[in-house]
Amino acid sequence: MKLKKLFVANVLALFSTVILVGCGSTSSQKSAPKGTVRISSKDIISTMDPSLNTDVIGAQNLNNTMEGLYRFKGKNIKPALATNLAKPTNNGLTYTFKLRPNAKWSNGDPITASDFVYSWRRTVDPKTKSTYSYIFEGITNAKDISAGKKPVNSLGIKALNKHTLQVDLEKPVPYFNTLLTSPTFFPQNKKVITKWGKKYGTNSQTLVSNGPFKLVKWNSPDNSWTEVKNDKYWDAKDVKVQKLQYQVVKDASTALNLYQSNKLDRVLLTGDSAKQMKNAKDYKIQKESTTFYVAPNIKKVSLFNNTKIRQALSMSVNRQQLTKKVLGDGKVASLSTFPAKMTFNPETKVDFAKETQASAVATNAYNPTKAKQLWQEGLSETNNKGKKFSFTLLGDDSDVAKKQAEFLQNQFEKLPGLKINVTNVPFKSRLARAKSGDFDLLVTGWSADFPDPITFLTLFNTDASNNDGKWSNTEYDNLVNKSLNEDANNPMARWQDMKAAQNLSNREVPAIPLYQNGEAWLTKSRVKNLDYGPTGAYNMISLRLKD
Repeated sequence: MKLKKLFVANVLALFSTVILVGCGSTSSQKSAPKGTVRISSKDIISTMDPSLNTDVIGAQNLNNTMEGLYRFKGKNIKPALATNLAKPTNNGLTYTFKLRPNAKWSNGDPITASDFVYSWRRTVDPKTKSTYSYIFEGITNAKDISAGKKPVNSLGIKALNKHTLQVDLEKPVPYFNTLLTSPTFFPQNKKVITKWGKKYGTNSQTLVSNGPFKLVKWNSPDNSWTEVKNDKYWDAKDVKVQKLQYQVVKDASTALNLYQSNKLDRVLLTGDSAKQMKNAKDYKIQKESTTFYVAPNIKKVSLFNNTKIRQALSMSVNRQQLTKKVLGDGKVASLSTFPAKMTFNPETKVDFAKETQASAVATNAYNPTKAKQLWQEGLSETNNKGKKFSFTLLGDDSDVAKKQAEFLQNQFEKLPGLKINVTNVPFKSRLARAKSGDFDLLVTGWSADFPDPITFLTLFNTDASNNDGKWSNTEYDNLVNKSLNEDANNPMARWQDMKAAQNLSNREVPAIPLYQNGEAWLTKSRVKNLDYGPTGAYNMISLRLKD
C-alpha cells in the first residue's frame, strides 16, 4: 500500500501494565478463546476509508475486511471478486473483468461493477483529497481528473453490465495486475458512503464489508478492535478463524508480558525484548519490503537544498550501530531508500538493490571524516561558513522511536555547529505534520504497494504527494516518467531507466536512508498458516487455529 501506501509507523503498541511472567514460561493455552486470534498492532487505525488510507495499519485491516478484484496468496496473485485473471486486449490498453455474481456486501447488497466505478472515481476526484490518487495514473484521464482538468466521469472505467467491468488505459502499465490487490482499488458502497458522508471510515457503524471479516465496535481513537467472520463473504467457507482481536501495544516489555501471560497470540518486539527472546522457538524475523529514512524539508529549510549538506547528514549516521545496538530487532542497515530482494532484473534475475548498490555505498556509507568535510563545503557553497544551525527532528512517540531519534540526534550533532532538537508525537500526528510540511527533519518510511521498483521511485518525483521533503530534480523526473511511458512495454529499457533514476537518487540523497525493516515476532504454536504477501499484508483467509 504500498503504496500508501503508503507511510509506515515504526512503533509498537501501548497497553495497561501486566505482571511479568518468568522469561521463557508460557501459561496454558487452554485459556485462549477458541476460534480467536489475538494480535498486537503497531498503532491505532487512522481510517478505514480506502480512498484516504495511507498507512500499513489501515491497509492490513482493509485487507481483512474488504476485497478487490485480486488478492495475493503467498507471492501469487489470485482472483478475488474477479472470476479469473484478466488478459489485456487492445495492445495492452483494455482489461475486462467478470465479477462473481454471488458476491455481497455485509449488509446484503449485491457487489456490482458500479461499485468499482464509484470507488475509483471517488478516489481520483480532487474533492476527496486522496493522497493516493496518483496511483491511478495510466488509467485513461486519471491524472487530468486529479488535477481538476477533466470531469470525474471521464475516468477510463465503466460497468458494461452488472457483473462486467471494463478498464481502459492511456498506456500499458506493466504492473497493473499487482495494483489491483491494493485497498485503494477496492470497490465502495455508494449508498453507505452517501449516508455517512465525512464520518464514513471513522467508526464501525459507518462501514460495510465485502471481505472475510467485519470490523465491530470500533472508533478511530480506539486502542483495541475486533473483527468477526463475515458470513456474507462469497468465500466464507474457506475462512476458518471466527474472530481477530487487535490490541495496540507501544511498549515492547508490555507486549512480551501480554504474550507470556497468554493474553496475546502474536506480538511485535523491539530493542531489549527482541534481543532477550531471539533464541525462543516461537521467535521469527519477518523481512519486509519497507525502508525507513530521514526526509530533510528542502522547501522549508534552504540549507537542505545543497547536495553536500544532505550527503554530510547521510555519511554521519552509523547504521550498523543503529540497527544492531539500538534497535536489535531484525532491521537491516541500508544505504538506499530502496529495499533488497523485492524486484529482480527481467533477464539476469539480479536484485535491483544490488545493481544500484555501488552508488549507494559511494555517497551514503558511514564516514564521519568525509561527512564533516562535505558539511563545511556545503556551508561555504551556501554562504553559511561558520554559522550555527538548530533543527528539529520529528518522529513517532513509541519507546523504540524515541531511542532511535536520540541516536540520530547524537550522530547529526557531530557535524560542526549543528544542534538537533527531538520532537516525538503520536503516529497520526506525525502523518498530519508530514503532509502539511510542519517539520525540519522527519523520520518516516515507505512500504511497497506492489513489488515493482516504481512504487519507491515515484516517491521522489517533484509532484509526488508523498514527497515529504519536496526534493526536485528534472533529470530524475524524466527517467521515472520514461519508464512509465515510452519504455513501459520494453522490460529491459524500462529496467535501465529505473536503475539510472535510483543511482541518481543514491548520489543526490533526497532522503537519508536508515534501514530496511524487519520485524521480530513471537507467535503461539496454535496460530497456523500466516500468509504473508510481497506487499507486507497478511491474507487472513489462509489463517488457521489449532485449538
